[in-house]
Amino acid sequence: MSTVKAQSPGVFYRRPSPDAAPYVSEGGHVDAGQTIALIEAVKTFNPVRAEHSGTVTRIPLDDGAEVSAGQIVVEIEDEQD
Repeated sequence: MSTVKAQSPGVFYRRPSPDAAPYVSEGGHVDAGQTIALIEAVKTFNPVRAEHSGTVTRIPLDDGAEVSAGQIVVEIEDEQD
């Protein structure tokens, strides 16, 4: 299992816009390098990317939640080679 952590403090967004579908959902597949969320800090939106391919097992934050640098934003069950 791997975790994706926030690189900076800000507001966590699971979707690119309020009316769009989430980037990822629990149980969904992600590829390494894929954008899985955004963190807004000072009106700048920074992508959060998966470092490993696998299945999303948990997203512990709600859309629009405040996040701290280093906080876990997504847990991924890594693919087995």
